[in-house]
Amino acid sequence: MAETLTATKADLVDLAQRRMQTAIPDNGWTTRQKLALTCRILFDAGHDSGLAGQITARAERPGTYYTQRLGLGFDEITEANLLLVDEDLNVLEGDGMANPANRFHSWVYRARPDVNCIIHTHPLHISALSMLETPLVVSHMDLCPLYDDCAFLEKWPGIPVGNEEGEIISAALGDKRALLLAHHGQLVATGTVEESCTLAVLFERAARLQLLASASGRIQEIPELLAREAHDWTSTPKRGQANFAYYARRALRAGHGDALTAPATGSPGGGTTPGTTTSSDTDDTNGGA
Repeated sequence: MAETLTATKADLVDLAQRRMQTAIPDNGWTTRQKLALTCRILFDAGHDSGLAGQITARAERPGTYYTQRLGLGFDEITEANLLLVDEDLNVLEGDGMANPANRFHSWVYRARPDVNCIIHTHPLHISALSMLETPLVVSHMDLCPLYDDCAFLEKWPGIPVGNEEGEIISAALGDKRALLLAHHGQLVATGTVEESCTLAVLFERAARLQLLASASGRIQEIPELLAREAHDWTSTPKRGQANFAYYARRALRAGHGDALTAPATGSPGGGTTPGTTTSSDTDDTNGGA
């Protein structure tokens, strides 16, 4: 006989969360491998814009982080060609140089000790929405991880290679996990690579839905209490791990196995599938913002 049909929603939420702790295993990827996979996942999701955009993750040594090498696209990033840099963007390990626009990442990391991974990209629909100088509107259940968790920088401060832009962007982000930058793109900053990757994918979908819905009529608000409930329900570490694992498996099946130059224990697919894929929404834009 069923034992939960008379349970409250709060009890069922608690039960589900506890079950996730054992049902969803931790992955065995290193930080470098997760970062390389994130580059490939976001490439396939249309986040690349030539050489623009940066994806970083804190490294083991304080004041250092991993990032991609300037001159390589997201689809070319592997765990082996990632750079280790300090807050001044001096390369400590690896060949080449970091994107000069990485400077504002140092500011965000300093302002937010809770942040361990930052993703800044210029995907198509987010970029289009940013041109309207309007905040992101969350009005669908799937998008609730971004509810009241996406700040808005309405005035473009210019290319983010100076310390001034670092101060402006880190202040605009505040305590949120995401930021829409007018005339620019998106920023996601969270505690894990998995969570940042998941939110970045969702952010682009949210912008696309907003553009589609607003072209048909006025977007209606959703109840605040329900939206916050959905935000908290979907914003747990295990949810992030599960989402990332799915995106990673999909990327590996699509031919991005070369991102993992050394197989990780417990990682589906390992580094056994060579090849790359192309994105349907890419362009030839080069740059470093």
